[in-house]
Amino acid sequence: MLAYLSTSRTILARVEAGVGEPGPNGVHAAMLDLRNAWQDLSLNPGGTAARQQVLGRAETLAQALRMQVGNVTREEADQRVHANSLVSEIDTAASGLAALNHDILVTEQNGTDAGVLRDRRDQLALRLAELAGAVTTIEPDGQYTVAVGGTTLVQGKEAGALVVASGITPAGDADGSAISYRVDASWGSTVLPTGSAGPGGELGAVTEVLTTTLPAYRAGLDAVAADLAASVNAQQAAGYDASGAPGVPLFTYDPLVGAASLQVAITDPAQLAASSLPGGALDGGNADLLSRVGTYPDAYQRLVNGLGTEVAALERRTANQASLSGALDDAREQQAGVSLDEETVNMVAAQRAYEAAARLMTTLDEVLDTLINRTGLVGR
Repeated sequence: MLAYLSTSRTILARVEAGVGEPGPNGVHAAMLDLRNAWQDLSLNPGGTAARQQVLGRAETLAQALRMQVGNVTREEADQRVHANSLVSEIDTAASGLAALNHDILVTEQNGTDAGVLRDRRDQLALRLAELAGAVTTIEPDGQYTVAVGGTTLVQGKEAGALVVASGITPAGDADGSAISYRVDASWGSTVLPTGSAGPGGELGAVTEVLTTTLPAYRAGLDAVAADLAASVNAQQAAGYDASGAPGVPLFTYDPLVGAASLQVAITDPAQLAASSLPGGALDGGNADLLSRVGTYPDAYQRLVNGLGTEVAALERRTANQASLSGALDDAREQQAGVSLDEETVNMVAAQRAYEAAARLMTTLDEVLDTLINRTGLVGR
């Protein structure tokens, strides 16, 4: 659980840092700047500079939204590669543990102490728990059986292979399907369950980020961009540009692509429909309305606040789990480790026995010396 929480927190904290909110260069600041620019234009509908300012800030806002989508896309690509790397490491650890199962069995059958091998096997079992939430069972003959997502991965001296069944190509690209994993082994091939019943640990965290967290954030950005484009374009159509013609769309947006497709559609500042009156009247009524249309600023703030809240919750849960894991590790080490008091008593007893044996040997040596070298010398 600690590895799962820590990995989730690290990934989402990096995404949050890329969002850059609150800040002067964030998306929210760009939204406010655009609304202020519309307000300035409503006060000076004939001003070329005011019209150019609206276009410039609209472009800044579109760029900021596209940049955020790009950050999410790059994080998704990194995590797909990360998932492949974790699967490879899991298989290596599983093979090593299976080999140690065999070596330990043979060593102990030969009457040799296998303590070092058992320590190495324990370390691999712990690493598999961190990587995939693996559960280890000790069999009656001392062999370890390891299961991931309820499916046996290691059994005696044999190890299965955990593979990406769908969702991620070997090169780390998305194949359009849902992410799933499979164990291929001599005892059969099994597709692991998804969600909380599937792999845990680092792999479970990466999988959840790829299937739930990042897609949800991307969908939130898409919704913000869609509302921005729809509300502004609708109000543009309700007004008139500098020549008196009905307003044309300010933004282009493809719902099949999402926020990454958001672009400023017009380049001529005169096409901004600042007027609510036809015929080229210098009226800023529609620009005033354009400064207030849509709910995209509030929706964006809710989206960012939700991400920040999730990161903060993960930090708290990670700290709590670290404390709990530390206490459990201490208890385990106390049970499995060396008792200093007991070992001190054993060392003192051994030292006394050595001293007594040494004293006995000295006495015997003196007796033999007397018998051999000094008998019959009296009177000479």
